[in-house]
Amino acid sequence: MVAVPKQVAGNSMLGNSSILGDVKCNSYLLFHGETALGNGLRGFLYFLGLAYCFIGLSAITARFFRSMENIVKHSRTVVEVDPHTNTEIIKQEKVWNYATADITLLAFGTSFPQISLATIDAIRNIGNLYAGGLGPGTLLGSAAFDLFPIHAVCVVVPKAGELKKISDIGVWLVELFWSFWAYAWLYIILEVWTPKVVTIWEALLTVLMYGLLLIHAYAQDKRWPYISLPLTRGERPEDWVPAEVASVSCEDDIYDSIYRKVPAAEDSVESSNRPFQKEINLEDLHVLQLWKKQFMDALTLEKPESRKLNNAHLRVARILWQSLLAPWRLLFAFVPPYQIAHGWIAFICSLLFISGIAYIVTELTDIISCVTGINAYVIAFTALAAGTSWPDLVASKIAAERQLTADSAIANITCSNSVNIYVGIGIPWLINTAYNFITYGEPLRIENAEGLGFTLMVFFSTSVGCISVLVVRRLILGAELGGPRFWAWVTSVFFMLLWLIFVVLSSLRVSGVI
Repeated sequence: MVAVPKQVAGNSMLGNSSILGDVKCNSYLLFHGETALGNGLRGFLYFLGLAYCFIGLSAITARFFRSMENIVKHSRTVVEVDPHTNTEIIKQEKVWNYATADITLLAFGTSFPQISLATIDAIRNIGNLYAGGLGPGTLLGSAAFDLFPIHAVCVVVPKAGELKKISDIGVWLVELFWSFWAYAWLYIILEVWTPKVVTIWEALLTVLMYGLLLIHAYAQDKRWPYISLPLTRGERPEDWVPAEVASVSCEDDIYDSIYRKVPAAEDSVESSNRPFQKEINLEDLHVLQLWKKQFMDALTLEKPESRKLNNAHLRVARILWQSLLAPWRLLFAFVPPYQIAHGWIAFICSLLFISGIAYIVTELTDIISCVTGINAYVIAFTALAAGTSWPDLVASKIAAERQLTADSAIANITCSNSVNIYVGIGIPWLINTAYNFITYGEPLRIENAEGLGFTLMVFFSTSVGCISVLVVRRLILGAELGGPRFWAWVTSVFFMLLWLIFVVLSSLRVSGVI
């Protein structure tokens, strides 16, 4: 018996989608009673729900970034023998180097909302000959948001007159090349090689290119002969992100207080065959205290520093904002402290929470498109792209604030764009193409491939303008970020203008206006 593929395109999963108010949408989020409400009210409520999900993404980002920092700063003991004196030299060596950390932990982690959304969309779309529209649209919109608004924020983050430049220009050029090639490759697939369809081999090659990016960047970082560019590397601080004394002082106080509570007499009664039992118990107690503090902080609506404010309106605004965040913070308090297992458990748990939010965002977007009749690609280019890129924005802003160089802040942008294509689009396409190839012997068809191809051309053109400005700033001011306040803000406004051009032209094209 031959399987018959579902030749479904567009918003088939959305119910009876149409222009707002013309036809009742039969899709709902939680209860069937939602369909009894008017489309206008439903659209407003679903948009509020979407915005609240984006607030949740911002709430988990800080915890995710802290766990990532703890992973990167992990070191191992290396013993070397001095060939001249024949003596052993013991030193601490970082497990992660900068290039690998930027491309994997930072870029992959901050792009996880988009990757999760695209993968969920692909899994729901299994069996259809046409690919889902939310994944590619969101990832292309996210790439534009990463490149333009995030650069716009990072360039004004340093203090007035402070300059932060890329120290390893060679690694950045490698990352930039693979970022541009990602979108050129996508255009070749959609418009040149196999127009309007994606084969399993194209999807597989797309995923494998992420591995090539990792190898090439690592080779450049280590200055492998014949592969790396012959460019000198400037100084970079030993720590990937300098420690924040203020943010960890309270945790250090907890740790110290635990040790002070242990009587000194206990040392004399320790059994000789259990010399490390007390240390283990103390470490466990330390973790429990930190975990307890996470829940206490989640339920605290007004912090001590807020009570010192003289402006009552500002205090009330902060309390309202904390109340809005409280459900998310209480939920994310279940993420184990980042001190456990060098931060890996907290890192993975954060990604799981991000995946859960991405699933809800996917459902909400489907219903919003159904209720309002707005093209799903337009929602993906705008609301979804901006909301799911929030971790990218926060991570790059933190890196621009706290690092002495601009490497990680800018690398997160360029590498996230590469990850969006190689992983975020590659894996969902691989899932769908593999299923269609095995079950039907058919490739995956791309609806509105011309619109996506046009969007790629617009993105490529505007991105050239963005990168050119960064190069000019490097040549004239000596750095990509910071500098005189006036020119920093001029650069920021220009980047935002490029983003608006991308959004408007792309939305008009996929909507059939141009």
